[in-house]
Amino acid sequence: MRNALIIAFSITICFIAFVISKIVISVLLYKRWRRKQMVHEEGYPGGKIVLFRSSELKSLTADAILKKTQKLNNKDIIGSGGYGVVYGLKLDESTALAVKKLNRGTAERDKGFERELEAMADIKHRNILTLHGYYTAQHYNLLIYELMPNGSLDSFLHGRSRDKKFLDWPTRYRIAAGAARGISYLHHDCIPRIIHRDIKSSNILLDENMDARVSDFGLATLMQPNKTHVSTLVAGTFGYLAPEYFDTGRATLKGDVYSFGVVLLELLTGKKPSDEAFMEEGTMLVTWVKAVVRENKEDLVLDSSLGSCSMQEVNKVFNIAMMCLEPDPLKRPTMGDVVKMLDQTQQDKLVKES
Repeated sequence: MRNALIIAFSITICFIAFVISKIVISVLLYKRWRRKQMVHEEGYPGGKIVLFRSSELKSLTADAILKKTQKLNNKDIIGSGGYGVVYGLKLDESTALAVKKLNRGTAERDKGFERELEAMADIKHRNILTLHGYYTAQHYNLLIYELMPNGSLDSFLHGRSRDKKFLDWPTRYRIAAGAARGISYLHHDCIPRIIHRDIKSSNILLDENMDARVSDFGLATLMQPNKTHVSTLVAGTFGYLAPEYFDTGRATLKGDVYSFGVVLLELLTGKKPSDEAFMEEGTMLVTWVKAVVRENKEDLVLDSSLGSCSMQEVNKVFNIAMMCLEPDPLKRPTMGDVVKMLDQTQQDKLVKES
């Protein structure tokens, strides 16, 4: 009996040692892989620039990019938000980038800056904006992204010089489905799961094919690295925030679902969440649309520039939006469910047309 216990104990020790060695080897291999992921990691007086090997900038030097960024000025600004200003940067005839200059924060935030950015660079999905690299300096930090030639969904829906002929119903539907897939990837396929915290039409960018790319994911965590990915203070936008935020002040996956529901209403109605017309009536886009849906008069609130579309399909998307906008977060679908429902709606259309 004693010998059996000794043998069992020895086997257990050997197994534990084997597992620990595997973990150590995996960590070392990962660190080696991460080092290989960097095309350039160059130091300069007052800063450092890092470009990721998986980006499309392999043929460009960090020095060339840095020299270009140092010449950016107000005429290069293409957008701005709570996290900072975005510049358009043209490197050559075929390569253009979007450079986000982050507002400086505390030393505590800077400690987690590179760690969070490297985690963000690992996230690859066709409906998520690609992070090419970053620059850290004493007085400012830069994030280097691919430039989306068609700007944001917000600019198409609400911009002064919008050209709505590109935003017919099929295009809007494709944008909705693409954005849903991107958010679903953050929620269900990333470890740890990522809450976007600021889903809105200005954070849904459009590539050359008018396909959606979700942007600014992870920036709330980047600006507050001491907070958890799963639940942290919201850095959201008025009109898109879920009602429970005003009670708890906490971000959740279901809060992102609510915000996406608001984006669906924007695509359907062409109106901003806090349109001036609503403010005069003391209401909001969500309240206005819910009242119309209860009376089955969805056609009265549709954007007039949608063009020819199937009301059956449009009504299904209205219903999906209403599910996302449930006051009780437990009754809202997950983003994975939303993707399935949007895909099913499209499949039903194809079957009907065949």
